[in-house]
Amino acid sequence: MVSINPDEIILPDAFKDIYDEEDGLKRFRLFIGGKWVKPKSGKYFSIKSPSTRKVLAEAALGSREEALQAVSEAASSQSRIRRLAAIDRIEILEEASSLIAKHEDHLVNLLVSEAGKPVVYAKSEVKAARERMKLTLEEARKIYGEYIPGDWVDDTRNKFAIVIRQPVGVVATITPFNYPLFSPIAKIAPALVSGNCVVHKPASDTPLISLVLAKILQIAGLPDGVLNVVTGPGGEVGDTLISDPRVGAVSFTGSTEVGSKIPGKAGMKKLHLELGGKAAAIVLEDADLDLAAEKITLGVIKNSGQRCDAISRALVVNSIADKLVSKLEEKFRKVKFGYPWEEGVQVGPLINERALNHVSGLVEDAVNKGATLLVGGKSHGLIYEPTLLDNVPLEARIAWEETFGPVLPVIRVRNEEEAIEISNRSNLGLDSAVFTNSFYRMWRIAKALQVGTVSVNDAPAHGVGNFPFGGVKDSGVGREGLGYSIDEMTVIKTISINLEPAGISKES
Repeated sequence: MVSINPDEIILPDAFKDIYDEEDGLKRFRLFIGGKWVKPKSGKYFSIKSPSTRKVLAEAALGSREEALQAVSEAASSQSRIRRLAAIDRIEILEEASSLIAKHEDHLVNLLVSEAGKPVVYAKSEVKAARERMKLTLEEARKIYGEYIPGDWVDDTRNKFAIVIRQPVGVVATITPFNYPLFSPIAKIAPALVSGNCVVHKPASDTPLISLVLAKILQIAGLPDGVLNVVTGPGGEVGDTLISDPRVGAVSFTGSTEVGSKIPGKAGMKKLHLELGGKAAAIVLEDADLDLAAEKITLGVIKNSGQRCDAISRALVVNSIADKLVSKLEEKFRKVKFGYPWEEGVQVGPLINERALNHVSGLVEDAVNKGATLLVGGKSHGLIYEPTLLDNVPLEARIAWEETFGPVLPVIRVRNEEEAIEISNRSNLGLDSAVFTNSFYRMWRIAKALQVGTVSVNDAPAHGVGNFPFGGVKDSGVGREGLGYSIDEMTVIKTISINLEPAGISKES
C-alpha cells in the first residue's frame, strides 16, 4: 500500500518517461503520436493540492499547434485501430484494466493529492473505473448489424439491406475535474473499443491522472497515435479540437456555460454534451422521512457536492417540513469534514478558490435574502462545511444556480404541484429525486418532471453506467452509459443490395 502523501505525486518506475524532474518537481509531458513530448513553447502550468495549496507538479501548456498535431496523428492512425480485430481491441483494454488494478494504490494517491478526494471516494472511483471498462468491453460484443428484407414494399421488392455500425473516426473527449479517472475511462474506453482514435483533453485542475491512464494504455499495447492527450487551456486546446473538421464526434462533460457554446463551434459533428444540473429532491407527505433524510444528505455531500447530479435543493411540502428539516440537521451535523487522507472524512476540499468563492457567495446571498442557516456556512482553507439552509426564498441565487458544493437549500412548498412547477422552472434538466410511498404519485410526478433521470426514494447516482445518463434543456444532448456511449461514437451505415443482376428476384 502506497502511503498517502498529499504534497507529492508518487509513481512507479514504469511511468518515468511521462515526466521530467527538476529540483524534486515533476513536469509532465504531452502524449502525441505515441511519444511523450515536451511542449514546444517550453511552458508549463502548476497543479496545486486542493488540500494544502502546495504545488504538486507541473503539466505541459499545450497549444493550438499541438492540438492540431494530435488530431493529425489520430486521423492518420485510424487504419491502425481498424486493422485490429474487435477481439484484439478488447484484449488491449482488458490488459489496461489489469494494470489499473496493479497500480490502484498509486491511482488512489493521485486522486487524493490532485483532486482532494477523501480516501473512501478515491478507492471507490478506481473500482468504478475498472468496472466501467469491464462492462464497456462486454457491451462492445453487442455491436451487431441488422438484416432488413426489402420485399415488404414494392420499390425494394428485389433488394435487401444490411445495416452496420462503424466508428466515426476521431473522437475528441473533454472531461471535468471531479472524476478525473472515471470520466476519461467512460469516454475513451467506448471510443477505442468501437474502433475510433481519440484526442483527449483533461481538466486543467486534474490533468495528471489522464496522463497516467494514457501510459497504462500504452503499456497495454495500444498502437501509437490511437490515443493522444493534450493538456492546456480549454479556450485554446479544447476549442481547436471541437472545431477541427477531421474530428467526427465530441464528447464533453462540463459546465453549461462552456458546453452551450460547443454546437456553434463544432459544425455537423456528432455531439454528446453532459452539462450542469440542479437536482431537486421533492419530499411529499407520505414519504419515509428517515429514508429521505439519509438519501438526501448523501446526495448532497458525496464528492463534496462537486457533482452535476448532486441534490442541490429540497422542495418539501409544508406539512412535514419541520420534521424533515430536523432529521436533516441531525444528519448534517454528523458529517465529518476535513483533509481527505484523514480517517472517516466524507467531505474534503473544493477544487480551487474560485469554487469556494462561488459556494460561499451563494450561501451568503441566501442568508441575506432571508434564509435560515442551520448548519455550516464556514470554510477552512478550501474545505467548506456541510451546510443546511432552511426557508430559502425563490429569489435566492442558490435556488437556481448549480451549487457544486456540500450545501442543501430547503424550499418549502404548498403541494406537489408547486414542487413540480419550481423544479421545471429551472433551465437545467439533468436529475431529480422524488420521495413518496405512493406509486401513483411517483409515476405522475416522474412523468411531469423535465429531466433526464428521476430517482425514486433515492438520491441520483449513475454508478458504472448501467442506466442511460444525460439531460434535457440546458443540461446537454445525448446519453452516456454502457451501450449508449458506443452509440454516440459510431454511425449507422446502410448497405442496400440489388438482387436482380444475380438473376434473383422475389418471383424466382
